[in-house]
Amino acid sequence: MDIGITDSVHPVEAGAVMKLFPARPRLLALGEPTHGEDTLLDLRNELFRQLVEEEGYRTIAIESDCLMGLAVDDYVASGTGTLDDVMAHGFSHGFGASAANRELVRWMRAFNRDLPAAERLRFAGFDGPLEITGAAAPREALMALHGFLAARLDPRLLPRTADELDRLLGTDAGWIHPAAMMDPALSAGRSPEARELRLVADDLVALLDERSPELIAGTSRAEWDRARLYGRTATGLLRYHFWTADPSPGRMTRLLGLRGSMMADNLLAIAERGPALVFAHNSHLQRDLSTIRMGGTSLEWWSAGARLSALLGEEYAFLATALGTMRHRGVDTPPPDTVEGLLYALPEDRCVVAAGARPAVPLVPRVSPWFGYAPLDPAHRAAYDGIVFLKDVPEH
Repeated sequence: MDIGITDSVHPVEAGAVMKLFPARPRLLALGEPTHGEDTLLDLRNELFRQLVEEEGYRTIAIESDCLMGLAVDDYVASGTGTLDDVMAHGFSHGFGASAANRELVRWMRAFNRDLPAAERLRFAGFDGPLEITGAAAPREALMALHGFLAARLDPRLLPRTADELDRLLGTDAGWIHPAAMMDPALSAGRSPEARELRLVADDLVALLDERSPELIAGTSRAEWDRARLYGRTATGLLRYHFWTADPSPGRMTRLLGLRGSMMADNLLAIAERGPALVFAHNSHLQRDLSTIRMGGTSLEWWSAGARLSALLGEEYAFLATALGTMRHRGVDTPPPDTVEGLLYALPEDRCVVAAGARPAVPLVPRVSPWFGYAPLDPAHRAAYDGIVFLKDVPEH
């Protein structure tokens, strides 16, 4: 059968990938259709190594807690800590247990060992301190921002002292009630203290920007950028907790959108320091409107990738990843009239297909028998810059 894309199939190599774009993208994003499969991460590692070595990318950002990721960045950039420690404490979502993620961090440290500081490869988490069950307390980010400013500015410029901030924050347990995601009444996000903290956080971020000339001159751009991360995270978490406490029907849509905004803001900041490689679930990186059904209700929001594409244009690029089989999860040979089935008919075990390729047959969405795997939507194909395909994902 003529599937109409044979001339657009390329090996999964840096050179072939870069030919998909008119110029090197500032943010080059690679998606995955499921979490927790090291075969997909091994492919990512191989491609990212080539793009670092051959194309000059100098940051690798993954879908993990942005604050926890600071420890990983310190390790790969300067050797602070140990590999065991950063894998145990530098990743969220359980990603530190992955052998492929461990190999990525080990390789990044080895790559940097003999390089001058300005040329070293950097690591970043770009997700907020969020899990499906809720958000972290804002204490770490807000106190770190306050501490940075208090150590360098006239204390009279700060809206609250550290002790006053500590009193307003209360205990972390008050912010992370395990049932608050399902019951807004259990969230602390709209308490009088939380409302005041939103104003304080806003004032602190404004002060950080206002005094940037002296703060950068007195420390460094890198330290000021880290303080900006604390500020983005503090305001983002307080906003997220506020909407966790909201009883209206728009609550979940706002929470999904806020997570996407936190991701996008972190990636925009990462892009300021140079070209970066990004890795996350396809759904966080796509350009099209994201949709999900929860409790019988259809929710829509714009993902981080959609916002980045709107703001950066051709400086943002996205390669979606598709897979053929994952038999240990019940995902068998895909039907021939799906995106994955069309690619499965190719002789290659793995390949990149250019976005301009048009199949000779109409395609329908593939149905996943396992909730953890999201097939590609054929309606979104025009918004991909390319598709990375892996024919078979074995059990590790």
